[in-house]
Amino acid sequence: MTRTAAHTPLDLSAFRGQDLAVLGLGVSGLSAATALQQAGARVQPWDDSPDRRDSAAAQGLHPTDLNDADFTAISTLVLSPGIPHGHPHSHPIIDRARDAGCEIVCDLELLTRSETDARYIGITGTNGKSTTTALIGHVLSELGVASAIGGNIGAPGLGLPAMGHSGVYVLELSSYQLELLPSAVFDVAILLNITPDHLDRHGGMDGYVAAKQRIFAGQTASDTAIVGIDDEPSAAIFNDLRTGSDAHIVPLSTRDTCSGGIYVAGGWLIDDRQNTAEPVLELARLETLPGAHNAQNVAAAYAAATVIAGAAAETERAALIAAIRSFPGLAHRQELVGFRKSVRFVNDSKATNAEAAAHALAAYDNIIWIAGGIAKDGGIASLDGLFDHIDHACLIGDAAGAFAETLDGHVPHTISGDLDTALADAARLAGDGPATVLLSPACASFDQFASFEARGDAFKIAVHTLDGFFLPNTGGAA
Repeated sequence: MTRTAAHTPLDLSAFRGQDLAVLGLGVSGLSAATALQQAGARVQPWDDSPDRRDSAAAQGLHPTDLNDADFTAISTLVLSPGIPHGHPHSHPIIDRARDAGCEIVCDLELLTRSETDARYIGITGTNGKSTTTALIGHVLSELGVASAIGGNIGAPGLGLPAMGHSGVYVLELSSYQLELLPSAVFDVAILLNITPDHLDRHGGMDGYVAAKQRIFAGQTASDTAIVGIDDEPSAAIFNDLRTGSDAHIVPLSTRDTCSGGIYVAGGWLIDDRQNTAEPVLELARLETLPGAHNAQNVAAAYAAATVIAGAAAETERAALIAAIRSFPGLAHRQELVGFRKSVRFVNDSKATNAEAAAHALAAYDNIIWIAGGIAKDGGIASLDGLFDHIDHACLIGDAAGAFAETLDGHVPHTISGDLDTALADAARLAGDGPATVLLSPACASFDQFASFEARGDAFKIAVHTLDGFFLPNTGGAA
């Protein structure tokens, strides 16, 4: 059963009459400034970009140069998380606000202050945040729990609907956003993993880890901390929580048995929270969530959904597992487009570098790989350990020649040139299968497409025209 809550606007009346500034008028900042102004707040919005200021003015806002603002009279600066506020430098406006004692937050902080009766699930990690967030939202919806997805995916914080005491906000949180959430507390906080990323913005690895750990701040005995323990920084955070947090702590692992947690063994998701090591889900049956990285996403989503919706009874557990199995996947992230006989077609256009493509290459065998575009530094040399998964590569775009040189002597390949030709070549090479035709370019798209989304959409449209193609879970011709 899918339940969709009516879009009741947030009640932001608590900010009526307050003086707030908004710095950064991208999607989240523009949404925040508009919602606060409509609620009766005195809003001073600003962006360094004249085009964004003009766009804001066209929507009824009144851009105010915050370089000249009196921050002693402004209670709160709502900051776009992408604007540096510490490392490698601070925007001068932020320094002025901080010196005046003005609090600095992101839009999600105001969401949590306005919707105090709702429950909150926060998801962070270097990789897998978007899939896990979308999967949790899907599962809760299928189970009849009113929920809304936002944060770093979906709607901006103050563009989400009011949920009240019966609803759940499922929020993807970047390290940038977590640094701007001084008082938010999550009923369920999830840390998937930590690998080096955005180190310049956090002053190094220690600062990045500290930002991620903030997701567990303020949790009490009524809250749940779900922690992946397969990397050293996350395992260290898990150990810190065990000794210093009152929250109920659930470890996750896709590599090892973890007592009292959820882990993967023998291709099954195992729930050991009651010390029963109960197999609950065979992961190979999840066509839209292949690979070890998705196993971690599934484990986290399963853990969160059981906390929020409950799954003690056999019928409840069955419904939850069915909801996970029905997840369609995220567009352009190992998105299962469909089948032709025993050949699956997968759109992983979001894989714009080798590290991202590695996840998809590791998830399948007998791959006909469509790769190329504008290569990132290092090309695809780092993928050599996965070349045995590839039966043939069809290469496109500016990187085709360089990729061919890397593959010489290791993987048979064809320089197809463009995506349509590559798909035709790949479909011919795959025959009746078993095989996977995988668009996972390991490249940016801008030589031939406006975006990775446009590239993925073009792939999907072309696949749908193939003779004998059928959609997932239909078993019939499209």
